[in-house]
Amino acid sequence: MKFILNYIRKETWSPYVAGILLGVVGILVVLVANSLLGASGGFENLAGMLGKWVAPEAFDNLYFNFIMPPGITFGVFLLIGTFFGGMVGAATSKTLQWGKKDAVNGDPQWKRIFGPQTWKRWVLAFIGAIFMEYAAGIAGGCTSGLVISGGMLLAPSAFIFMGGFFASGILTTLLIYRRRY
Repeated sequence: MKFILNYIRKETWSPYVAGILLGVVGILVVLVANSLLGASGGFENLAGMLGKWVAPEAFDNLYFNFIMPPGITFGVFLLIGTFFGGMVGAATSKTLQWGKKDAVNGDPQWKRIFGPQTWKRWVLAFIGAIFMEYAAGIAGGCTSGLVISGGMLLAPSAFIFMGGFFASGILTTLLIYRRRY
């Protein structure tokens, strides 16, 4: 038991152990919750709830009535669990830096390329998240849903997406950082 507790507290885990545990979690989610892992739907459920509250007629459509109905769904719980699970993981490995100097913008590579302004990092992260969520909506799922759940099911689309995801990541890195990395 002490070995397990010490392993949980490590800053980095073996990718093999993490992959096996992710697979076990994925199987348990299918068995217990009758759902697949995927986080983007949770955002859309919350957006639909907010939208129906603010402008009900604008959100009374096929998408929000049948495809992605507003409400507290498994995806919303997955989002909440992902956030708090990450916080607990960082706290147990003693890498949680909430409120510490340079906790948000301490990366020297980022500062060299984009400058030391924290607001710039938040704005770019927010814009990037909007693009990712929009693309997830077009694709019918997010990276976690498509790659993890689709990969567990050996869906060909998951492996095609993985290749495209990595290729676009490499191209984006080359475009943004050019030869400065």
